[in-house]
Amino acid sequence: MAVAGPAATDLEVVRGKRAALFFAAVAIVLGLPLWWKTTETYRASLPYSQISGLNALQLRLMVPVTVVFARESVPLDDQEKLPFTVVHEREIPLKYKMKIKCRFQKAYRRALDHEEEALSSGSVQEAEAMLDEPQEQAEGSLTVYVISEHSSLLPQDMMSYIGPKRTAVVRGIMHREAFNIIGRRIVQVAQAMSLTEDVLAAALADHLPEDKWSAEKRRPLKSSLGYEITFSLLNPDPKSHDVHWDIEGAVRRYVQPFLNALSAAGNFSVDSQILYYAMLGVNPRFDSASSSYYLDMHNLPHVINPVESRLGSSAASLYPVLNFLLYVPELAHSPLYIQDKDGAPVATNAFHSPRWGGIMVYNVDSKTYNASVLPVRVKVDMVRVMEVFLAQLRLLFGIAQPQVPPKCLLSGPKSEGLMTWELDRLLWARSVENLATATTTLTSLAQLLGKISNIVIKDDVASEVYRAVAAVQKSAEELASGHLASAFVASQEAVTSSERAFFDPSLLHLLYFPDDQKFAIYIPLFLPMAVPILLSLVKIFLETHKSWKKPEKTD
Repeated sequence: MAVAGPAATDLEVVRGKRAALFFAAVAIVLGLPLWWKTTETYRASLPYSQISGLNALQLRLMVPVTVVFARESVPLDDQEKLPFTVVHEREIPLKYKMKIKCRFQKAYRRALDHEEEALSSGSVQEAEAMLDEPQEQAEGSLTVYVISEHSSLLPQDMMSYIGPKRTAVVRGIMHREAFNIIGRRIVQVAQAMSLTEDVLAAALADHLPEDKWSAEKRRPLKSSLGYEITFSLLNPDPKSHDVHWDIEGAVRRYVQPFLNALSAAGNFSVDSQILYYAMLGVNPRFDSASSSYYLDMHNLPHVINPVESRLGSSAASLYPVLNFLLYVPELAHSPLYIQDKDGAPVATNAFHSPRWGGIMVYNVDSKTYNASVLPVRVKVDMVRVMEVFLAQLRLLFGIAQPQVPPKCLLSGPKSEGLMTWELDRLLWARSVENLATATTTLTSLAQLLGKISNIVIKDDVASEVYRAVAAVQKSAEELASGHLASAFVASQEAVTSSERAFFDPSLLHLLYFPDDQKFAIYIPLFLPMAVPILLSLVKIFLETHKSWKKPEKTD
């Protein structure tokens, strides 16, 4: 029995060592990897290299131009060289990281029989009616007809003509350098109908440096999938004015055709409202000489804020809201006129605010007060009002009057109030703007995820990023191929996917959970378990090391 005691003690010591080693092995081999795997931040892979490559993306905007030569428009020797293709390419000088080149691909050919017959008409309008083909031209493409130098199709003092559709007319010349001279005229006309520096600068205004060039261009609405348009009648003095306006009929006759022509650029919704006792919030200045009231130009920005609180149209809107206000001044401040910076009355008695909308002051005829008792019945002339609002709507969308070359006759717009090539020019600008926005969003997202390692990147966020990168690349390829419609659709998809990924709520789950907070949580959990295991391992190591150094006994 005396011998069994030390043996049992040694067995317990060996068993304790084995248990400690077993616990340590389980904690290291199973526990640590399991804890690491279950607590790691899931980050799906992203195309970082492709996103960084978007900053060096070069946009080539190709405009297909078909040039049709009529008889006697160029010398006979030059006509025998037809058909052939000429490419004119130049870089748009903008202070932007993305290089933009404009490429006009001119396909020269002879006029067909029906085209010759149309170009021999008495007026350019008759020729356009005869040249209308059943199949419309593709978006972004142009057709230029070169007529004889002495043709009566254009006035003799005019060298070119830009029509309401995707067609133009240029005078030919009998000269040995006819193709070069006519080619320069064609490029000038094509630039006015498609891409100019002003159009692209306005589209990229939010991405260009803050300087005088971009500040003047920071006016058009930003590209969006949809827009909401609200027409509001402000009657601050209903006791004196009983105002009636046929806004439904005016929208149907004037606004809706314009929006239908513009439908390729986005979806539109239109509503209207009447606000009573809605004041401008600025006291006009009285002019005793004319017995009129005036709003100075520097007071116009202060007019919008008090009125905007009453509109309530942008509170629950997902899309940009355009407000068009018709203000009938109260009797005490009638008539009311708007002055420009030189102190002269504005002809339209209206002004517009970039990316917000416009306001028109509608004065009641003073003769109405003499023949009636209050309140007087006021019937609004909607034709005059809609002329102003449609002009403001064009400016807000960046559809400005083109800079035509010298001696160029510009046709008036169609009944819709929008020329076809103006829509194409808007789609060019919107496509470039969408690509710039998507590229900036993706680059910012990649930088954010690269700097903060504990942000969760879910698979659906990664798929949106991949979809946005693919859409940017597709849109750039379609622009280089001259396919404007598909390029614009792809650019919209790029913006939508990139912003959906950037603003995904899952990116914020672990954003404010730094490493020091992790240690504060995990140390109380693992320290009570880890200390006994570590002390046992240290004790085992010391005893083993001591037994190795003990000398062996020899006889």
